[in-house]
Amino acid sequence: MKIFIDTADIKEIRRAARAGLIDGVTTNPSLLAKVVGDANLADYMKEITDAVEGPVSLEVLATDSEGMLAQGRDLAALADNVVIKVPLTEEGLVATRRLRAEGIGVNVTLCFSASQALLAAKAGATFISPFVGRLDDISHEGMEIIAQIREIYDNYGFDTEILVASIRHPLHFVDSALLGADIATIPPAVLWRLVQHPLTDRGVEAFLRDAEKARIEIPSAQEAEA
Repeated sequence: MKIFIDTADIKEIRRAARAGLIDGVTTNPSLLAKVVGDANLADYMKEITDAVEGPVSLEVLATDSEGMLAQGRDLAALADNVVIKVPLTEEGLVATRRLRAEGIGVNVTLCFSASQALLAAKAGATFISPFVGRLDDISHEGMEIIAQIREIYDNYGFDTEILVASIRHPLHFVDSALLGADIATIPPAVLWRLVQHPLTDRGVEAFLRDAEKARIEIPSAQEAEA
């Protein structure tokens, strides 16, 4: 399963890319509003696209298909790895089909049902983004939609990739992998929690403590050759 980082914070993106943890980035206007400040928006988005080799989802603001198409073309011109995020509405599906016909990748976002995901795939979406955390928030089982979409896409051979979004905790990530999702997009706070485990920390502390007691030091390459 591929991992995207869900943020517009360039420091977090570079940190995750340096560690080799991520295959792409997802952003949205809310995430950009938190970090852009007085910076030029186009320049800032270009920094993000330059920080990773994989897809970077940038979202349109228009709500009509013509506006989405125009904004999508402008965003796609920023870099070859830009994917256009459009909402799962009737106008968004129209824009999806037209953008895909022009060879522009599309991430259809704000998906909350398997039927919506089926329509997005028929429109040619590159990615479908079901929001599992927001479904959990209203007492629905968010991960159930991932299982449904996976089965539907497999039944009909759709190429659209399932990009699990609104991940709130590590179990969402694990469940996404178990259910066969193609991608999980994860906020930085959750991503770094995936790395951590108290038994790992205790193990490292024990090894270092024992090495210090035994006065064990790793020999340098020059010492080893001697």
